[in-house]
Amino acid sequence: MHASLHEAYQQHFKIGAAVNPLTIATQRELLTRHFNSITAENEMKFVSVHPAEDQYTFAAADRLVKFAQDHGMAVRGHTLVWHNQTSRWMFENRDGSAVSRETLLSRMKDHIETVVSRYKGQIHAWDVVNEAVSDSGTEMLRPSKWLDIAGEDFIAKAFEYAHAADPDALLFYNDYNESDPVKREKIYALVKSLLDKGVPIHGVGLQAHWSLYHPGLDDIRAAIERYSSLGLKLHITELDVSVFQFEDQRTDLNAPTEEMLLQQAERYRQFFQLFKEYSEHITSVTFWGAADDYTWLDDFPVRGRKNWPFLFDSAHQPKRSYESVLEAARS
Repeated sequence: MHASLHEAYQQHFKIGAAVNPLTIATQRELLTRHFNSITAENEMKFVSVHPAEDQYTFAAADRLVKFAQDHGMAVRGHTLVWHNQTSRWMFENRDGSAVSRETLLSRMKDHIETVVSRYKGQIHAWDVVNEAVSDSGTEMLRPSKWLDIAGEDFIAKAFEYAHAADPDALLFYNDYNESDPVKREKIYALVKSLLDKGVPIHGVGLQAHWSLYHPGLDDIRAAIERYSSLGLKLHITELDVSVFQFEDQRTDLNAPTEEMLLQQAERYRQFFQLFKEYSEHITSVTFWGAADDYTWLDDFPVRGRKNWPFLFDSAHQPKRSYESVLEAARS
């Protein structure tokens, strides 16, 4: 019997996995043994729960929350406000023209109140705003309909509405490329500006979609130190370790090479040693999946290509990466 991941790290942080209605069935044994937290991969996103103004569809999200409750798991809510996967009606009048700022903020408030209130006391942390920071250039915030119509304080408003709906939930700003030095400083500046205005924000979510090659450990450490200097909690929210560099277009592999598996194991060991070192700040580490049979990295960014980013293989057997993560727990 393989040692449980969440038990190995129980002194340090929760161990989570992103799930969906399929994987809570196909990966049930793996999930219930090794993880004590789950995040809905897509089922709590705007377009999933609120496809039309007068229609909410909670059935899939409810199933995931019940799965967590049945197995004594925590739930992270993902996500309330994002430029992607938001229903078009949110930003449009019936004639297709853009709504006013007041209308958009009113709709946002209704959405957040309805969703957060439904799961009040059942979800311990929410990714309130997702990926609002620009990746490149000098601009702080990425272009979006939220920004165009409501202005930059849509971010603060989202946190205020979420806090009002569930004062006990931890509220996070969540983003990727969070360890890139340029984007790190933008995320830091955004979160600091929210804190300076008294906005109820409790943490920063580091997505951690990393690879065998990038980012460097020094950049990850610098990011953890920078964000934690704000006095906030940190969650690793969407961890996976791609065996390919983002620019790599190869499609010739049917299985990971021995070298890839060794490199991946070493990367995971380094990451978890680092997380453990900073566990006074990092209170949750969530993988964006559980095993290699299902990952969003299949077909992305290269169509028709399989990826193997997790600690367990496609047959749910532990890989070297699993052993190295357990070694990091013991070291």
